[in-house]
Formats: sequence, C-alpha cells, structure tokens
Amino acid sequence: MISVEKLRVEFGGFTLFDDVSFVVNKKERIALTGKNGAGKSTLLKIFAGLQSPTSGTVSIPKELTVGYLPQQMKLADTCTVREEAERAFEHIRTTEQELEELNNQLSERTDYESDAYQKIIDRHTCLNEHILMIGGNNYQAELERTLMGLGFVRSDLERPTSEFSGGWRMRIELAKLLLRQPDVLLLDEPTNHLDIESIQWLENFIATRANAVLLVSHDRAFINNTTFRTVEIELGKIYDYKVKYSEYVVLRQERREQQLRAYENQQKKLADTEAFIERFRYKASKSVQVQSRIKQMGKVERIEVDDVDTAMLSLKFPPAPRSGSYPVIMEDVAKSYGEHLIFGQVTLTINRGNKVAFVGKNGEGKSTLVKCIMDEIGFTGKLQLGHNVKIGYFAQNQAQLLNEELTVFETIDYVATGDIRTKIRDILGAFMFGGEASDKKVKVLSGGERSRLAMVRLLLEPVNLLILDEPTNHLDMRSKDVLKDALKEFDGTVIVVSHDREFLDGLVDKVYEFGNQRVIEHLGGIYDFLEHKKMDSLRELERTVTPAPAPAAPAPVKTSEPQPSQPKPDKQQTKQSYEAKKEQSRALKKIERAVAESESQITRLEQSIADIETRLATPEGASDTALYTEYSKQKAQLSETMERWTELTMELEWAMRG
Repeated sequence: MISVEKLRVEFGGFTLFDDVSFVVNKKERIALTGKNGAGKSTLLKIFAGLQSPTSGTVSIPKELTVGYLPQQMKLADTCTVREEAERAFEHIRTTEQELEELNNQLSERTDYESDAYQKIIDRHTCLNEHILMIGGNNYQAELERTLMGLGFVRSDLERPTSEFSGGWRMRIELAKLLLRQPDVLLLDEPTNHLDIESIQWLENFIATRANAVLLVSHDRAFINNTTFRTVEIELGKIYDYKVKYSEYVVLRQERREQQLRAYENQQKKLADTEAFIERFRYKASKSVQVQSRIKQMGKVERIEVDDVDTAMLSLKFPPAPRSGSYPVIMEDVAKSYGEHLIFGQVTLTINRGNKVAFVGKNGEGKSTLVKCIMDEIGFTGKLQLGHNVKIGYFAQNQAQLLNEELTVFETIDYVATGDIRTKIRDILGAFMFGGEASDKKVKVLSGGERSRLAMVRLLLEPVNLLILDEPTNHLDMRSKDVLKDALKEFDGTVIVVSHDREFLDGLVDKVYEFGNQRVIEHLGGIYDFLEHKKMDSLRELERTVTPAPAPAAPAPVKTSEPQPSQPKPDKQQTKQSYEAKKEQSRALKKIERAVAESESQITRLEQSIADIETRLATPEGASDTALYTEYSKQKAQLSETMERWTELTMELEWAMRG
C-alpha cells in the first residue's frame, strides 16, 4: 500500500537517515523501533503528510486513508466527550444531510419521468447503500464501546472535555482515530496515557479489528502482542525483519555474530595473502603466484559488519542517606474533591528499601496519593514520613514543564547548587548529552530526550525515597533498561507509578492496586498481581453461575429424644466444591460450543460475501440494487458475528485460565 524508496532526511547538516526503502502491505502490523532521536516520529510525520523528506519518495495511493496519533497535540475544550468523539463520523453526517436534501427534493418534484428525477433516485439509492455498508445506523453503539474500552464510563460521555486531564483527552483523540477505521494507523507512543486494562483492550482491538498499523512504542509487551514485523532505525539505516520484536532482537544479534565471524575469517585470509605477497614480491620464481594473489585480493568482496550505536545512557543514583525503618506510614488516609471521594481508608506501611508499584486505572488516585505524600495537597487521616526521609520526585508531566528556550546545559545549571555544578558536564554526558548536544535548545529535543533531561534533576542531590510518576513515558527501550537496572541497584526506597508491565517486572516486590475508592496491597511482582486479578474475575463469574443454595431446613423441635447428628462441614464444603466445578465445566463447554458456532457462521458469511462480490464485478451485478442491499446486510451480519466471536473468545480464555 505504501512504498518508501531511497528516503533521506537532513536537519541542519545532520543526516537523520539515508537511503531508506521498504514497503507497508495490507493488514501488516509493524513496530518501528530505535533509540530516541533516531527518526521514528519523523518517519510517521512523513507518512502522515506533515513533513517532507530531503530526498526520496513515499508513494501513497490517493484513495488510501491514513490516521495519525502524535505523541503530543493541542486539544480543543469546546464540547462534551461524546460530541468530540462523534467528529470521527463527520463523513456519515455529511452523507445523512445529503440524503435528507434528496428526500426533500423527491417529495417536492413531480417530474417523475424526467432524467433529472431518475438521477436523484439513483443518487439516493447509492448513498443509502453506502450508509448501510459502513454501519452508519450503528455508530453510537460503536462510539460508546470504544470510549468505554479506553477507560471512560458512561457518565463521562456527557461531561465537557475541559474537565479531563491531558492524558484523558489524548484517549478521546485515540478513540476518534480508531472509530474512523483508516486503512493505515500511525500510532506514536499510544500507551503513554493508558492504564494496564486499556492497553490490553487496545491490544485486542489492533489484533482483531485494525487494518495496517505502523506504531512506535517502547512497551515491549505491547508491541509483542500487536505486531509481527519489526523495522529498526539505527545510525541512519533500517533493519527489517518479519518477526515480532522479541524474536527480532535474537535474530539481529545472531546476524551480527555471524557477520563478525565471517569478517574475522576474511581478515585472517587477507592478512595471510598480504604476508605471502610481501614475502615473495621480489622473487622471480614466485612472480606468477604473487600476481595471482594480487588479482584475487582485488576481486574479494569485503564483508561489512552492521554498525551498532554504542552511545549508551549511564545511570547510577547516588548512595541513599539512611532513613528511618518506615519511610511512609498511612492510617485511614482519604481524599475528596467536593462530594467526589477519590479514595478512603488507605492504611499502608512502606519499609525502608521496599520497591513498590502504584497501579490501576487513570483517575483512581495514584498521582493524588503521591501528591499527598509530597504534602502538595490536603487530605484527612494520618500520613507520617520516617526519620530523615529525603524525597526525589519525577512528575508525570515533568518533561513538559521544561523551559523550551533554554539549552540543555542551562536547564541543569539553573537548578544546580554547590559542588555539583562542577560535575554538570559529566552528568549530561552520562545521559547522552555530551559535547555539542549540551548546547541544544530544549525545544528541538524529542520526547525521550526531554524525559532524560528531566531525570537528570534526580541526580543533583542524594535522596532515599524516589517517587517516579510514569518515568518510562517517551524513554526508548535501552534507556528504560538502564533506568530499571539503576533502580534495582538503588539502596533506598522506591515508589513507581507506572502501567509498563515489562518495566515493573523484576523491579517491584509489592503492588498497590487503586480502584473503587480503595487501595489494596498485593504481595509479589506485577505478573503475580495480574494473574491474581484474573483469578478474582473468575471467582466473580463462578459466583454468578453457581446455583443458589436450597432454603434452610426448619429448626428442629426440642424433644427429649436424641437428635440425629448434623453432617460434617468439611463434607458439605466438598460437595459444594464438586457441584461448583461441575457447573463451571458445563459453562466452559457452553462457551466452547458458542465459539464454534460463531466460527462456522463467519466462514459461511465470508464465502457468501465473496460470491456476491464476484457477481457485483459483472455488468449485470453492478446494476442490481437488491444485490447491493443483500451485500450490505451480510457485511453488517459479519461485523456483528466477528464482535460476538471476539467477546466469546476472550470469555473462553479467561475461563480456561481458571
């Protein structure tokens, strides 16, 4: 669908990438990876038509629709969430308005036999069939399903967008993009503003309903679950593999090792040949052999080894001053805004050296509780910080608060005090801002480079309680790995607010779940928590499908006769457990049958639609209005059946995991 040939992009004499060529095909899901500043976002902007390359061509068919979600955008605040999302269907509204105008003309005109009247009828029929084909009569249901999948509740849909944070408004923009169902989706860090549940919903949407997708993300789990082709930009070149990212990393390493072995073998042979030439160059008896080897060396195709970007983030937090044994203690902490309770009765203790995660849907109070710990907002209850606790805080919007007119060096020099000012250049070099990079203005930095610059502030003085609110947003994978390793080595206490499963895995030993105005403690890592959540959901399902117990027997009448002994509780519990398992097994088989029936119906509908498309391709079929109507009807049935199949498949997966 999209063809890229010999693409070259330069910025002020610096070549971002050169001689880049590849093709994006229908239904492909491509992960675009590389370090911050490699050119990933620039390539997406070129595809979206927002930027032109220095040279080369990007061929996009005129009829192809492209949807683009940038990392940051200016958002309007003039309507409700529903009204803003409905803008995704402006093409349907335009068609409906034209249909209404045609209906008015047909009701007013009386020249039934004229060509003009017939043209109006033809146009009306064509538009009406188009509305049916694109599901125009059902877009409100699709709108609500998408918004709720991205974390909104039904009551949010009538609220003004101005009441929502920037992250939630980005979700509205993402919803609009998905609802338009473009031929090509360009997503630049789509998970930055999503919680874990919304990310999993988006993964399912991309896997089952999206067309071609080209995305930039530093969430390994997300790109492994959504893409099956990886294109990496490194040092101005691209490396293209038709495998998932995790497989690509292995294949790329193997390829480079093979190149190195072949290169070393060739260099050894060339050295031996050169030694032979030098040894016998002036001996007449060996002149033929010498000339033969000189010709051989001239014909040898030299093996090249892929260049590797060795510029790496070097991060180590200063030793933490010793704090009290319990840096954070809370008892019955609660926070409300007016009558709206964010959370209540929060009681927890974080021990010195703990590394914990705050997780949950956006808006459930994670950042709010962090602000309570920072004493930035008021609350009720008891919140006590331990002896000698010194906090280092990385806010979610820290990178956006930087002064864009200052240089990198000026940004740090402005806040540094004391002896640390003599080490600013060294610290910036460790964060890949060495040399001329320290003189760049903040406004030309990528999102990841801004996050790294904001992270430098944490190194300006030793702390023993690090609070990081979404620290991995915009960081590339290698930078995230370095940050994660540094946090694991940090000898203080860490609180991380994050939705990045891979980043939290192996880092935290305790998870605090925010939801339903409560904070629940879960011991173990992030994947232990996720597995526990699935079990909780299954227990809820079991409670709804387990038959209600029989009414209690009447109390026995007191007599002098000895009463029969009551059944032992353990036997009764065993019987109930057995009945519950039988009921669960029956429910599982019922879902499996429903999945099989849906799959059979999908197969039948797809075959029928293919037959109709073949007939529509003929002159007779193209003029058959009834055939178009049947085609639209079966397409709508297929869409509904696919949605039903998706829901049943997810339900079956959850049930089987139990």
